[in-house]
Amino acid sequence: MATRASASGGRPTVTVCRGCCCGTEKIPGVDHAGQLAALRAALDGVAAVRAVDCLDACDQANVVVVQPSPAGRRAGGRPVWLGLVNDPDATDDIATWAGAGGPGLVDPPAILDLYAFRPPRRVREGLAD
Repeated sequence: MATRASASGGRPTVTVCRGCCCGTEKIPGVDHAGQLAALRAALDGVAAVRAVDCLDACDQANVVVVQPSPAGRRAGGRPVWLGLVNDPDATDDIATWAGAGGPGLVDPPAILDLYAFRPPRRVREGLAD
């Protein structure tokens, strides 16, 4: 369960790709609707959770991007792209991290390093910070 992020520092944003490959039957065995619902429930009031169309990182399908809060950005935090997020435990780890403050304020659980990737610049620039 997520802890409460500081109200004065704003909220991080968790962006969940739900387009071409992500969130569809092209990635079988994942409860895509359940994953989005779990993030929304765990982060209610502490982080914004939004679903967007294709982020154009299909080689990492089932992408989640954790964007820093304004305070996190001032502290040096940058968006963290996580791909192949097909495991409910990874979803829980993302929710816990974002709920605790996210990028720039709290280090992510080490296990999320396995999911992290750097998309091409044209893709990163397509996701507004």
